[in-house]
Amino acid sequence: MRFDVLAEPARRRILDLLLQRPHLVSELTHTLGLTQPGTSKHLRALRDAGLVTVRKDAQRRWYELRPQPLAEIDAWLTPYRHLWNHSLDALERHLDTMEDEPT
Repeated sequence: MRFDVLAEPARRRILDLLLQRPHLVSELTHTLGLTQPGTSKHLRALRDAGLVTVRKDAQRRWYELRPQPLAEIDAWLTPYRHLWNHSLDALERHLDTMEDEPT
């Protein structure tokens, strides 16, 4: 999975919308305020990265989220969460000691 695909804010917004339900290109274009070619370009990048699939229904194309690659990202991030949680716990302990100090 290429992480650079997720660096684009419009693509992340598309994924957020597809998380709710499948969408047509026209729906995504309208909701995002992009041009149809711009939306299609982002969808192509997401499809090439394996994050979305397209289902043809006559002349319409429904785009759907593929959760498997996101699970791969989540698994990759798991060891880093330990670092974040440790840092946040340390900050919480520090703030707790600050509350005990007289002002």
